Amino acid sequence: MSRAEGGKPRGLLQQADATAFPAQHRRYLPCADVAAFVEHFWMVRWDLRGLPARTVETLPHPSVHVVVEAGGASRVGGVHSGRFARVLEGEGRVFGIKFRPGGFFPLWMAPLSDLVDRSLALTEVFGDAGLALEAAILALDEDEWRMVAAERFLRERLPMPDENVALIDRLVSRVVADRELRRVDDLAALSGLSKRGLQRLFNQYIGISPKWMIQRYRLHEALDELAGHEAPNWAQFALGLGYFDQAHFIKDFKAMVGRTPAQYAAQRPAGL
Repeated sequence: MSRAEGGKPRGLLQQADATAFPAQHRRYLPCADVAAFVEHFWMVRWDLRGLPARTVETLPHPSVHVVVEAGGASRVGGVHSGRFARVLEGEGRVFGIKFRPGGFFPLWMAPLSDLVDRSLALTEVFGDAGLALEAAILALDEDEWRMVAAERFLRERLPMPDENVALIDRLVSRVVADRELRRVDDLAALSGLSKRGLQRLFNQYIGISPKWMIQRYRLHEALDELAGHEAPNWAQFALGLGYFDQAHFIKDFKAMVGRTPAQYAAQRPAGL
């Protein structure tokens, strides 16, 4: 496949039973003309025939996903505010379109806060064209051609570039890159908007608050650093992530991950 790959997935939670199982997760970047709205395409395939079902948990990004899957499971999913869990069993595959934070609003044209923690059938969002997209993707075996079909569908619907989507993308990139950026006031100053104006923008275009977004990316960094490493000095670890103190970090981590950082670190795969 000639497509550029989108890198390793972030936000995947390691489980107590961390043994590997037959699954593939691939991510590929879109063509340039849809990249202003779409972050990447993703594909998951698994084969658990004759094996126990497995639960996969993630700490989702502030993004909308269009998910195409056989058996009537295709959906448009809004931002998921907590952990997202999916039970995998038997054999299956899923094709997904991950939109940039804010990138789905020009197709939705309603506050994305209405879609938080919800998923809708493709027909509820795209009408009969949603069924046609599902049929086209499910009929194709090669991921490259699936992406071509998805991009054709998007090109027929994408509007002109949206300055607000571009602004949100710059702000998200800054939060990811700068651990010291942890206050909404600082993010508002970077945006050129008032704090209230920034909150309205996020409510409309993403569905969540700027504070939620900052916290989510700090927790993603924590997950990345804890995976496969010995438990750190927790006070220094929390400060390094931009937290005021260890207690606040532990509280946020447990609320989202369902385990304390120490409990999570203790579930490292054997041998790492």
